[in-house]
Amino acid sequence: MGTAALEAVIMARCRQFHARYGSHAITVAVQRGRARDVELLVDGRQVGFIRERAGDVVMLAGVIVDDPPQFFHVRIEHLRQRSHGPICTALFGRTEQAMVQRTTP
Repeated sequence: MGTAALEAVIMARCRQFHARYGSHAITVAVQRGRARDVELLVDGRQVGFIRERAGDVVMLAGVIVDDPPQFFHVRIEHLRQRSHGPICTALFGRTEQAMVQRTTP
């Protein structure tokens, strides 16, 4: 299997979601398999991780290092459903922001 084909297989197993908060980029990567590895990144740095085996909804807490620090949560739903992919929402206090699924080439 060539490099391009291998990258396509890896990306098919991983879904990424993206949101902006001010000048900061928030990314959630959901790796599919027997367990779902969910990684939370702020500006490209990992701030949260969980391996979920049975649940359908996951909440991760994160912080944007700013002055003052901005604490937030990310909710990922429909992890176990095969009929459609997960839905990801960023929660900033009482404000919810849908995270857009990234398309990869």
